[in-house]
Amino acid sequence: MIIFLYGTDTYRSRQKLNVILENYQKKYPQGLNFRTFDLEEKNFQDIQDEVKTTSIFGDKKLNLFKGAFSNESFQDSFLKNTKYFLNSKDNFIFFEQGNVKKGKLFNFLKKEAKTQEFKPLTGQQLKNWVKGEFKKYQCQIGEKELEKLIDFIGNDLWRFSNEIRKLASFSSKIREDTIDLLIDSKIESNIFKTIDAIAQKDKKRALSLLKGHLIRGDNPLYLLSMINFQFRNILMIKDLIERGQSFYSISQITHLHPFIVKKSYSLIDKFTLPELKKIYQKIFQADLDIKTGRIKPEFGLDLLIADL
Repeated sequence: MIIFLYGTDTYRSRQKLNVILENYQKKYPQGLNFRTFDLEEKNFQDIQDEVKTTSIFGDKKLNLFKGAFSNESFQDSFLKNTKYFLNSKDNFIFFEQGNVKKGKLFNFLKKEAKTQEFKPLTGQQLKNWVKGEFKKYQCQIGEKELEKLIDFIGNDLWRFSNEIRKLASFSSKIREDTIDLLIDSKIESNIFKTIDAIAQKDKKRALSLLKGHLIRGDNPLYLLSMINFQFRNILMIKDLIERGQSFYSISQITHLHPFIVKKSYSLIDKFTLPELKKIYQKIFQADLDIKTGRIKPEFGLDLLIADL
């Protein structure tokens, strides 16, 4: 089976991926036949032996492909071997975050794979999602309070998931004064200082800022989600700039607030597009390692910052 997950709503696409990985791990708890391939610098020849090797236990293998759309060599080789993938008993996941370049690989996956696109939630869809998340915690929120929360956070589901958890742990019915009390309007700007330190190659300062967050009691998974959010924005904007898009069109395409786009512009020139893609992949791996219990959250954050 081939599965294709893509889109700019990286929270829901990651949640979907996590569900697939968790179901696989429940069925095959040893996890000996799960492989992740970062394809940005590898072609099909580099991985074909590992991909095509049959499991000695008879288990179905699960192969996760990331970055396939940024590697034309891999795409060409893969498209020459589609018969194998279509006939294989193993599972293959193509996971792409952000905008995907349409072409032969995209057309093949749309036709042959179980495909799901994740677009940013807006309007009533966003409201329904937020209400659904509160419902999971048996928590109620009124329309007025919901509007205030959306005005404050936007459609950043990574941040929303953490803020909802925080609010629900405080009260079973959300009031405006609860939102004012618990939602930290300063954390985003503080995280941006950490991103700026990384951009300046000042790891000592970045680690110091990170330590300050943890000392204040900020949730490490929330910090990781904010780092992910900031770098995702920078990556998307950098990519669109190199494609010749204007400031106005970037806001329209990404559904980001113009203020966020403007703020990200200040860091665009400090990274190359390949650098941003590598950083984003490292953030993805850190998130996966933490959420699968391979590493403690605080230590995982430290390693991530040290490796960027």
